[in-house]
Amino acid sequence: MRVTRSRAAALAVAAIMLSGGCGGGSSSNDGGGGGKGANAFSVALTEPDHLTPGNTSSDYSITVLDTLFETPVSIDAASGKPVMRAAESVNSTDQKVWTIKFKAGQKFSNGEPVTAQSFADSWNATAYGPNGWTNNYYFANIEGYDKLNPEKGDPSTDKMSGLKVVDDTTLEVTLTAPFSQFPITLAYIAFAPMPKAAFSDLKAFDQAPVGNGPFVLDGAWEHNQQIKIKRSPSYTGERAAKADAVTFKIYASRDTAWTDLRAGRVDLMTTVPPASTGEAKKLLGDRFVQTPDGTMDYLGFPTFDKRFASADLRKAFSMAIDRQAIVDAVYDGAFKPMASLLAPLVPGYRENACGEACTYDPAKAKALFDQAGGFSGTLNLWFSNADPSYEQWMTAVANQLKQNLGISDIKFRKIPAADYLSTLRQRKEDGPYRNNWVMDYPSPQDYLEYMWGAGNRMGWENKEFDDLIKQANSAPSLDASLPLYQKAEDVALADMPMIPLWNWQNQVGFTSRLSGVNVTPYSKNLYTISVKQG
Repeated sequence: MRVTRSRAAALAVAAIMLSGGCGGGSSSNDGGGGGKGANAFSVALTEPDHLTPGNTSSDYSITVLDTLFETPVSIDAASGKPVMRAAESVNSTDQKVWTIKFKAGQKFSNGEPVTAQSFADSWNATAYGPNGWTNNYYFANIEGYDKLNPEKGDPSTDKMSGLKVVDDTTLEVTLTAPFSQFPITLAYIAFAPMPKAAFSDLKAFDQAPVGNGPFVLDGAWEHNQQIKIKRSPSYTGERAAKADAVTFKIYASRDTAWTDLRAGRVDLMTTVPPASTGEAKKLLGDRFVQTPDGTMDYLGFPTFDKRFASADLRKAFSMAIDRQAIVDAVYDGAFKPMASLLAPLVPGYRENACGEACTYDPAKAKALFDQAGGFSGTLNLWFSNADPSYEQWMTAVANQLKQNLGISDIKFRKIPAADYLSTLRQRKEDGPYRNNWVMDYPSPQDYLEYMWGAGNRMGWENKEFDDLIKQANSAPSLDASLPLYQKAEDVALADMPMIPLWNWQNQVGFTSRLSGVNVTPYSKNLYTISVKQG
C-alpha cells in the first residue's frame, strides 16, 4: 500500500491532541448536560479540530463523530475482529477486489437515504488531493487514487476508478494489490458516509455535520465551550442511544476536567490524568476503570544524521532507559513498559519481541555504547509542549543517559505543539525525539508500515522490511499475515531506528449518575450509557 506523506502530519496531530489540551475554557453548566434528573449526561472533551469524518484523526473529534456517524464495520472489543454495522457483508475471493453490501433502509438524520453512493462520494472527497483532508492516505491503496493525487499539476478526475457503485446497496472496491486487512480498516471514521447535501458547502458541513449514527447535533458547535447532541429519530441500527442527550463540555486542561469530575460538574472523563490515578481509585472506587489502549510512545532517532547511524548506539540508548521507573514516577504506574513495537491488544503482539535490547541493563548499555564509538557534543532531546508529562519523562531519560552512558551535555528542544509536526516533517531535529502512535485499527500493518515503512520520519530504509510488509499485506488472511508482520518487526527491532517505550491505558472516571459505561480501545460507546433515575 502506498502511503502519502500527509500520514506523518496526521499521526502527529492525533498524538498531540490525544495527549494534551488544545481547547478553551470549560463550560460552567452543571453535570448532566441536560440537567439533573434528565436522561442526559455530560462528557469532558478537548476542542475538536474538525467534524468531517475524512478530515480528522483527532481522538477528540472522533469521540464526537462516533456518535454522529456509522462506519461500515466496527471492532469487537473481545475479539478485535470486525463486526458489521452499516455494512451487511464485506467479501473478497482474492483480497484485491472487495464487495461491500450495505444494509437497506438506512437514513441520514436529514432524511436522505444512505446508499453505496453515499460512501463512494465521501471516500472520493477524502482522497481528492486538493481538499487537503487529513485522512487522504487511507485510500492510497484503491485503484485510481494516484490520479486524484498527482505528483505534479492538478488532478485529472475527482473520482477513484477503483470505486464502482453496483446498485444502491452494493459497492465494489478494487485495490492496487491484495490487502487482507481491508475489512478492519473500514471501522475507521474516514470510511463513514456523507450525504449529498454536504457537498454543496463542505465548510458549513464541518461545523454542522449530518450523519447516519445514533445521535444528531443539537444546536450549533459552540467552539471551546460545548457540543450538544441528542438521540437521532431516524437511526435504525444496532447502536440505538439509551440517553436522550449528551453535552460535550470542552476543556483546555485535563486537570481542570478532573477537578470538575470530582465536583460532579461533568459526568464522564475518558482521560483521567495518569498522575491522578491513585486519587481516582480512592475517590471513585469501581467508577474508575482502566482498560487497554493501542496508543504507544517511542523515542525516535534521526538516522539521516550520521551521529545516530549505528544500530549499536541506538540499542545502547534503549538499554540505558529504565522504562518501569519512568512509568512509575511520571504516570503513577498507569502505563505499561514495552518491549514490542505493537500494543498488546494488536494481533501478532509478542510480549518480549525486543529481547535484550529493550531490557534495562546499564552495564551492557555502556559497553555497547563505547563499542559503537560513543557520542560527542550536545545531545538534543526533542518533544512538544503539549503536555507537562513529556518534559517529565524526557528529564528522566536525560538523567539516565547521563548516569548510565556518561553523556554529560544534554539539552531539551521543547517545541510549541503547533510547530512540532512541521519540525519533524522538515527533518530539523538533530537528536532523539518523542514519537507517539494512536492506533487506527488493530492490525500490525497499522503500526509497522505507517511508522517504519517508506517515507518514515526517521529516514530509515530497509528493503527486507519493506518486502516483508508487502508480503504480509498480500497474505490470503489476517492469520496468514501475522508471521510475516512479526518477521518485519524483528527486522525493525534488530536495527532499532525507534525505541518502544510504553503503552497507554484508558483511564475512565464517571459520576454515580451513570450506568452502562463501556469504554473500549475502539470506541467510547456513549450510546450504551444511561442516567440513573430517582
